[in-house]
Formats: sequence, C-alpha cells, structure tokens
Amino acid sequence: MTFNIGNQQAVNINNVGGDQTIQGGQQGTFLGGEPSEWASSLVTRLQALGLSSEAAEAEAVQTELDRARPDRQSIATRLTRLAEALTSAGAIVAAGESLRGPLMALAGWLGALGAPIMRMLTG
Repeated sequence: MTFNIGNQQAVNINNVGGDQTIQGGQQGTFLGGEPSEWASSLVTRLQALGLSSEAAEAEAVQTELDRARPDRQSIATRLTRLAEALTSAGAIVAAGESLRGPLMALAGWLGALGAPIMRMLTG
C-alpha cells in the first residue's frame, strides 16, 4: 500500500491502509505558533500546577529555543527528562492535554530526536 499525501494539518489524522478500530474516541490539541510559544505555554501551565522544578526545565528549553541556532539535541535531552518526570509523577494523566499538547508539539518539531518523547507521551 502506498500513500501519496500532500500537506495535512489537523489535530488527528489517521492514514490507514486497511481496517481501523478506535475505541474511546480520539482527542487532540492543535497548537499553532512557534516552538518558543509552545515552550512558554508549557512553562505557564507547569507553574500553574505548582511544578516549579519542571517549569525551570521548560524555561531552559524556551531559552534554548530563543537562540539564533537552537541546539535540538539539548532541547531533546531536557524534554525527555521533563516528560519522564511528569509521566512518573502522574502529572500528565492529571493535567491531560494542557501538558501533553505543548510537549507533543515540541517533540514533533524535534523530528527524529522527539520520537522517544512522543512514544513516552502516547504509550
């Protein structure tokens, strides 16, 4: 099976070459904007939840993104630590899309470097 798909933009896209069953529905949050805005949103949400050390990690990501040439590997490392901490603390389950949305957007921006983060957040 071959898919020849141009540009797609949506919260949820399913390209399936056969049968697909979705139980429980699908949800998503589309965050327009730029990576620095996603990081800023993440900082704000973490601070609102009282997660100050996690907010500091997100601020470091935002600082890196504000550079002329952001170091994607450094950002990926920080986001991985952040996602691990939030997942193990149950914060992502409790806060849902308010945290998952910006983390997923940033992981997507990282491309292959963000794949482990995406798996952590969706698995």
